[in-house]
Amino acid sequence: MNTRRILRHLALATATSLALLASAAGAADGLSDQRLQRLDQFFTTYTERGDLPGTVTLVLKDGEVAYKGVHGWRDIESQSPMTEDAIFRIASQTKAIVSVAAMILQEEGRLLIGDPVSRYLPEFAQTQVAVAGEDGAYEVVPAKRAITVRDLLTHTSGVDYGYGTAADAWADAGIQGWYFADRDEPIRETVRRMAALPFDAQPGEEWVYGYSTDILGAVVEVAAGMALDAFLAERIFTPLGMTDTHFYLPADKTGRLATVYAVTEDGSLARSPAESNMTGQGGYVEGPRKSLSAGAGLLSTAHDYARFLQMLANEGELDGARVLSRKSVQLMTVNHLADPSMYPWDAGMGFGLGFKVTLDVGVRGVPSSVGDYAWGGAYHSTYWVDPAEGLVVVYFTQVIPSGNLDDHAKLRTLIYQALE
Repeated sequence: MNTRRILRHLALATATSLALLASAAGAADGLSDQRLQRLDQFFTTYTERGDLPGTVTLVLKDGEVAYKGVHGWRDIESQSPMTEDAIFRIASQTKAIVSVAAMILQEEGRLLIGDPVSRYLPEFAQTQVAVAGEDGAYEVVPAKRAITVRDLLTHTSGVDYGYGTAADAWADAGIQGWYFADRDEPIRETVRRMAALPFDAQPGEEWVYGYSTDILGAVVEVAAGMALDAFLAERIFTPLGMTDTHFYLPADKTGRLATVYAVTEDGSLARSPAESNMTGQGGYVEGPRKSLSAGAGLLSTAHDYARFLQMLANEGELDGARVLSRKSVQLMTVNHLADPSMYPWDAGMGFGLGFKVTLDVGVRGVPSSVGDYAWGGAYHSTYWVDPAEGLVVVYFTQVIPSGNLDDHAKLRTLIYQALE
C-alpha cells in the first residue's frame, strides 16, 4: 500500500511536536546547537514527504548527548508516532557485539583469535572451496589452510551468504541469506551443516561478507560454555544497562517494535507484507525462538546501542563497568587486511575485528576522520564512532529495500558541519 497520502494528512498535526522531541538534547561542547537544528529540518522533510517512515538519531560528543532526534512514525497506518524507546531490528549491527564477546573470551584466556576455528568446532578441520569454471560449473577443492577466529572477525574466512559459486549446494542445504529468526534449529546445528558446504574463497585471500560472524557466535558458545544470548546478557548487556536488547522480544515489548517499510519502484514507501517473516513483525515476535544469529539476529534501541558504542569510544569502559581492555579495543579498530584494497565496498577504508575503518579521508571522499570505525544493518540502520572528534552516532530506521535513499550520506554531512 502506498503511504504518501496517509503521511500528508498526519504530517501537519504532528510535525511540530516531533521536532520539539528531536531537539530535547542540548548541544555538547564543540557542536553548534544552531547547526544541529539542520538535522531536524532534514528528517522532518524526509518523513513528511514519505521518503522515510520514522527515525531515531543519537549523537554523542565526548560522552554527552549532543543531539536526540525522534521523527516520523513507528507505524504509519495506525498513526503511531516514532518514540525514543522504539525497538529496531539491527541485523548486522549484531556483528560488532558478538565480536566484542570474542575479545572478552580472548582476554580471559579462553580463546585466541589466531586459533583455528576447528579447535572449537571440529567439523571445520577440513573445509572446501568452490572454484568457478565455465558455464556455471565449478570444482570443489580443499582449503589451503585452516580458517582462524581472526578470519571470522575480519570476514576473510571465504564464507558468503550462500549465493556464491556453489549456490546450488547451499540452496539444497536450506542455508541462504542472513535472516535466521524463523529457523527451527539452534545456530550451532546450522553452523555444523555449513562446514560441509563449499565456501566461496580460500581463507585469508579475499574479503567475503557472509556467515563468518554466525560461525563466530558458535565459537563463542563453545569457548564460553554457555548459550550466546546468556553470555551476551551476562558480559555486555547487563553491565552496560542495555535492557532492551534481545534476540527475540519479550511479550510486553512487542508493541514497541518499529514496522518495516520498503521503497517501491516509484520511490514511495509501502508497508511490507504481514506474512513476511523477514520484513513483517515475524519471527522476532512469534517465531520458534531457537536460532541465535550472531551475524544479524539482535533487536535494540538507539539508547542501548549508543551505550555499547560509547563503551568502545571510552576504550572498553562505561560508567564504571569495564567490558574490554584498552588494548583490545585498539586492536579491534585498526585495519587487519594485508591489502586494504581487499575491502571492496568503500574506497579509503580497511577492516578491523568487526568494523570497517577509515584509512584515508581524501580517498574515501566523505566527512570523516582517519581511524573512525563503523558498520550498519540490512534494515537501513547505521552507526559510527569517530575517536578523533569524540563522536558516537546511532541512526535507526526500518526500510528494506531502501532504493536510492541518500539519508546516510546527508546524516554524516549534517553532523560534521556542526562541529566547531
